[in-house]
Amino acid sequence: MNQVEKIFSENRSASSFCKSYVTYLGSLLQTLDFDAIESFVNDILKAREEGKRVIFLGNGGSAATASHFANDIGIGTREYDKPFKAMSFTDNNAIITALGNDNGYEEIFKKQLQVYMENGDVVVVISASGNSENLVRAVDYAKSKGNKTVGLLGFDGGKLKDMCDSSIVVTTAKGEYGPVEDVHMVLDHMIGNYLYQLIRN
Repeated sequence: MNQVEKIFSENRSASSFCKSYVTYLGSLLQTLDFDAIESFVNDILKAREEGKRVIFLGNGGSAATASHFANDIGIGTREYDKPFKAMSFTDNNAIITALGNDNGYEEIFKKQLQVYMENGDVVVVISASGNSENLVRAVDYAKSKGNKTVGLLGFDGGKLKDMCDSSIVVTTAKGEYGPVEDVHMVLDHMIGNYLYQLIRN
């Protein structure tokens, strides 16, 4: 039984379940590696300084987080003279379905990296399990070209924890997708807000 299942077993009403869920979410946030978060922020700032891109990849809910991250950093910072060049490879359905159809779903990100990634770009993979084959292949390719890779992960970090140059892991029991993805979105908003404030102060 994971923690979310345990919370439900002890809290059958919606209000008590939600209150306990929020308490659990708060405890997960407190366990984050804030030095790793600072390292990730520095990677983003270095990419901006050098005119490089930060490329976000993810599947399912993490695909939505990848899109949200790219928006909040690239556009939400409101910096157009010296922008944060953030982009998500989850957003073009024609590309994703063409690559999935022709090469297999496990190749949808690697093939895009082969076309668009340039030296110095930072590749960020978002995954609760840390084991998605298309992300594993993307990280393997990015590292083979000398690009920095960052993992925003969950559970025990999976394969990607050791593959990525640096990782931020939301450590939970396997299967707790909701809390992991919640924390990843909080990371997005914390980092996006920090960058917005930083370039104005």
